[in-house]
Amino acid sequence: MSGVLVVLEQRGGTWNRMSFEALAAGQQLAAKLGVECSAAVVGQAVQPLVAELAGKKLAKVLAVEHVLLKEYTADGYVLALEQVVKQEAPAYVVFPHTYQVRDFAPALATKFKQVLISDVIAMQDGSAGLVFVRQLLQGKLNADYKQTGEGPCFVSVQAGTFRAEAVEAGTAAAVTVTPALTAEQIRNKPGELFRESAQTVDLSAAPVIVSVGRGIGEQDNISIVEELATALGAELAASRPICDNGWLPMARQVGSSGQTVSPKLYLAVGISGAIQHLVGMKGSKAVIAINKDENAPIFEVSDYGVVGDLFEIVPALTKAVLAAKGA
Repeated sequence: MSGVLVVLEQRGGTWNRMSFEALAAGQQLAAKLGVECSAAVVGQAVQPLVAELAGKKLAKVLAVEHVLLKEYTADGYVLALEQVVKQEAPAYVVFPHTYQVRDFAPALATKFKQVLISDVIAMQDGSAGLVFVRQLLQGKLNADYKQTGEGPCFVSVQAGTFRAEAVEAGTAAAVTVTPALTAEQIRNKPGELFRESAQTVDLSAAPVIVSVGRGIGEQDNISIVEELATALGAELAASRPICDNGWLPMARQVGSSGQTVSPKLYLAVGISGAIQHLVGMKGSKAVIAINKDENAPIFEVSDYGVVGDLFEIVPALTKAVLAAKGA
């Protein structure tokens, strides 16, 4: 066995936002091992998506198509991808860590007498070979995992860990694969699509986020940070205590029990940096922290830190941004 196969996720012809994060992870894994990386898309009439992938640095792009794969079912995906993995014989199969992947990938791994190493945040060279790192206890601990059995290694990567823009461009041949499926093999039937909690905003898509923590003191003071977010054209977010108090909607919470984000800029105002919050924003490209406590953990992950009173700094920063914009 050799090579890396990345299984991307789509729904109704639209990519899941994490698909290209997984593709970036697959390309990096292949480069680390000195092998080729390929990609697969499962569904029906997925040629437009395959054409997009043909412009990436891949050995090949597999269009896994069948009328019984038009709607997602765990049985259909397991049966189809089992045939693809046997045909391609990759050493590693990489997925985005989505709700759908959590539904079918463990069963697929079991077909090969393997387990799914899920929610991976890093891939490292260990003394005995490649090691995958996962977080435990809401990010308090990191654990190393290594495959020891024979057969392909199945891995899913955590949202925000690998950056979609890191995907390398290139050219790839497209191949259509028609798995052998019958309706009798599909025991489960498509139901209502799973939807994550209804959100007024998708923070995961925001390029700039201004996030507020308990250092703001009280709800009426949030307007100070909101003005800065508006000036920057950013989305307003918060740590868990703010949302637990009802000061901002739960949809704006960043962290292990909220949304995972990876903006170009994350500005943390009055946030101490509890590990549960850091888990949700660690994929940010640049982090600026404002906190009066110079020992706050948030400064350990910040690119730029400002130690001081946010009630003096934030209004001055808002004024400077507006002046720079000529507003």
